[in-house]
Amino acid sequence: MVTGGRGTVVAMAAWSTLNAAGVTLFLLLVLLRVSQAQTFFFPFRQPETCGHNQYFDISALSCVACGPNQRQDARGTVCVCLPGFQMISNNGGPDIICKKCPENMKGVTGDGWNCISCPGGLTAEGKCHCPTGHILVERDVNGTLLSQATCKLCEESENSFTIANALGNRCVQCEPTFINTSRSCVCSEPNILTGGLCFSSTGNFPPRMISAARYGDLGMSFTSEWFAEYLQSSAAACWVYANLTSCQALGNMCVMNMNSYDSTTFDACRLFQFIFENTAGLGTVHSVSFWRQNLPWLFYGDQLGLAPQVLSTTPLPTNFSFKGENQNTKLKFVAASYDVRGNFLKWQTLEGGVLQLCPDTETRLNAAYSFGTTYQQNCEIPISKILTDFPMPTFYDVYLEYTDENQHQYIWAVPVLNLNLQHNKIFVNQDSSSGKWLLTRRMFLVDALSGRENDLGSQPRLIRVATQISLSIRLVPNTKNGNIYPPLITVAYSDIDIKDPNSKSVKISFSVTYEMDQGEAHVQTDIALGVLGGLAVLLSLLKTAGWKRRIGSPMIDLQTVMKFLVYYAGDLANVFFIITVGTGLYWLIFFKAQKSVSVLLPMPAQEERFVTYVGCAFALKALQFLHKLISQITIDIFFIDWERPKGKVLKAVEGEGGVRSATVPVSIWRTYFVANEWNEIQTVRKINPLFQVLTVLFLLEVVGFKNLALMDSSSSLSRSPPSYIAPYSRILRYAVSTALWLVIGIIQIVFFAVFYERFIEDKIRQFVDLCCMSNISVFLLSHRCFGYYIHGRSVHGHADTNMEEMNMNLKREAENLCSQRGLIPNTDGQTFQIAISSQMRQQYDRIHETLTRKNGPARLLSSSGSTFEQSIKAYHTMNKFLGSFIDHVHKEMDYFIKDKLLLERILGMEFMEPMEKSIFYNDESYSFSSVLYYGNEATLLIYDLMFFCVVDLACQNFILASFLTYLQQEIFRFIRNTVGQKNLASKTLVDQRFLI
Repeated sequence: MVTGGRGTVVAMAAWSTLNAAGVTLFLLLVLLRVSQAQTFFFPFRQPETCGHNQYFDISALSCVACGPNQRQDARGTVCVCLPGFQMISNNGGPDIICKKCPENMKGVTGDGWNCISCPGGLTAEGKCHCPTGHILVERDVNGTLLSQATCKLCEESENSFTIANALGNRCVQCEPTFINTSRSCVCSEPNILTGGLCFSSTGNFPPRMISAARYGDLGMSFTSEWFAEYLQSSAAACWVYANLTSCQALGNMCVMNMNSYDSTTFDACRLFQFIFENTAGLGTVHSVSFWRQNLPWLFYGDQLGLAPQVLSTTPLPTNFSFKGENQNTKLKFVAASYDVRGNFLKWQTLEGGVLQLCPDTETRLNAAYSFGTTYQQNCEIPISKILTDFPMPTFYDVYLEYTDENQHQYIWAVPVLNLNLQHNKIFVNQDSSSGKWLLTRRMFLVDALSGRENDLGSQPRLIRVATQISLSIRLVPNTKNGNIYPPLITVAYSDIDIKDPNSKSVKISFSVTYEMDQGEAHVQTDIALGVLGGLAVLLSLLKTAGWKRRIGSPMIDLQTVMKFLVYYAGDLANVFFIITVGTGLYWLIFFKAQKSVSVLLPMPAQEERFVTYVGCAFALKALQFLHKLISQITIDIFFIDWERPKGKVLKAVEGEGGVRSATVPVSIWRTYFVANEWNEIQTVRKINPLFQVLTVLFLLEVVGFKNLALMDSSSSLSRSPPSYIAPYSRILRYAVSTALWLVIGIIQIVFFAVFYERFIEDKIRQFVDLCCMSNISVFLLSHRCFGYYIHGRSVHGHADTNMEEMNMNLKREAENLCSQRGLIPNTDGQTFQIAISSQMRQQYDRIHETLTRKNGPARLLSSSGSTFEQSIKAYHTMNKFLGSFIDHVHKEMDYFIKDKLLLERILGMEFMEPMEKSIFYNDESYSFSSVLYYGNEATLLIYDLMFFCVVDLACQNFILASFLTYLQQEIFRFIRNTVGQKNLASKTLVDQRFLI
């Protein structure tokens, strides 16, 4: 029983499992079949593709057949009864029932629900037809359907003056101009019918000379259907009846024709001008002489010199400030908008992109009206979108709203400079002189109406688009309270030929610029340039005089002139650098930190002079840098080895089979070691170039200092992504870059001098110590008769020794148990500036000729042996000669030691000329570093900075500028080391293979 029960349970469980699996498999197959049966595509149909007896089902998006005795309506989305059939029921779509009318009542009422007998013929739709001037009557006064329709003639006599309306179902009063002109509802000759209005042919208005031409910038003019239809009627209604909307419509047509005026034809603007001149008796609006009663204000007049008066005579009575309690940074522009027929639409603020065709977020669009923010917006819009968004033009009269001291609100008219305006076929507004400009008032964005020929319902032949709109704001000179002159809107229109609107697009730009008079700034810059340039000339003359004395040449020759020009280039580069840095920091500080606005940034066109100065500074500084680089790699240098042989050794004699005694040779490894150390310190700098570049780049790009260069009033280092990012000012980019570069460089130099050299490593002083420990002096000539001397003679007599003796010597020196290292006994002075006599230099050159292998064997050397052996002999000769010179052996070429005068140190030149004796000047400042990178850090720092700024000004990219700056640093460093090694090897006979 137990076993059987257990088996039954197992069998039931197995059956349940199989049953569940089967159900699951069945559901999966059903789902798979359903998914395979579903489709998600169907034919694409449009209403116009449906047949005559079909309608377009707006739910199924397909064509569906209408019922019997039915056809589609005009829109094609519902079915209607055929002519001669009345509706019995209508629930929309195909749910409509039609019944044929009886033979004696073949007509159908206007609503389609009843059959009726017609007095005359039938229309194509099966309705009753009445003659012209009659109306169709189908029901009596209380709405009862008549058995037969009647046609009633509208009474056109003087008692009624009625005529049938457009639908032919009601009598309405005739247009008033018909009644006033002809005392009837007919405008018969000689009266003139135009635009649906009737005018008398008498009077002084010239209607038959009106031109409906519409001018374009594509070199074509054609008859505009809108002008042909409404220009004459609008002008006549404005002139005869002073109709306000007609006057506005006439003004709109003048604006559509670019406010152009031609005295030879009566176009829209000539008609407007005619009415303006002949309605002087009506008076003006708001005391504005250019604004006639009943007329729109379109022009400021055509007198020469009027535009500068309007733009620069009267400041706006309001103040703008960036910070403080009275902060005011909002330009409140409002516009009175009109439609093309002259109807006033509304007052509206320009915020939200009213004048900006380019789409963007509301925040970025509204940033255009933040005072002090230079705004630039560019985009490309398809023509099809423009045609869809702007089927009819809208016209704007722009004003600036402000509040006076008494908190009263006023508006100030903003003038428009239309660059397409022609005055007697001359584009006067494209002239560089503002005295010839003709300012206007009204503007539009898109005109897709006046470019239509023959039919107003057809696609336009041309459309006119405001492709460039610029709002310029000028600061009042010498203002301290942020006063501005009236803003100016400059607009340029482009005519676009419409052939394939879906494949064409147009480029649009909208900008807001701020400017101030830069005349005073230019004068101050010129004064500074003149004064500092004159000082640079004097300084260059002093440098040239010092150079002439150092080369021992009193004559002024071409080389002297070239040297002066090179010195002047370096000093003039510093002048341009000082001026540009000062100018940049002035604009950065005074623009960003001001409360009440007193200065505005120079416009991009006004920055060209500044950019030119920066370019001059870089070019001249590059010339100075190359001059210093060439001077450093062409110096004369020799390492004097004071070490003497220690006794004699037995040496085998080749070819003789014997031995003989010889002096112990002095090791050359000390000289090689000192030469290597000299080679290493040639490009040592007081700053780390890589750290300099990376730190400046980090501060600019990551911390956000580059945001200080934006042309807006904000001093924040960060900008939120949704906000508008103003364009960069080149002056501010230069100012921020130079400030950061100089600050980081100066910090590095101070850290290097105060901390690093004192507590970690001072490579210049270590080199001097190394020379003393190696018992080697350095004799260096940077000029023909001027150079430097590092006294490295060991106070212990020799340096080629073992470790124990070396440590003993150092201990004795530390405990002052030996003499001091100085050239003069009991002194520590080891570095000197030297001015050698001409006799000393001549002797040096005679020995050096063989050493450098430029000529044949020197007179002092044996003519036997190879060239290498002669160079070896010349090396020992030079070593012996310089050593004896230092030891005062040559009385005819002796020297004396003195201190430099303070004025000599300041001017960098020597007053005393070495005639018979050379002069050694004590030099505690290690000025021999002037032939190294180390002593020219200021030149290198400024050159790198100028290179960085020039690349950035050209590319507007701090990252690229940083990369190229570091790259050129490494290239010149490589050149300096490579060429310096070759020069060192050739001057000192050190094998270049041992120089690392």
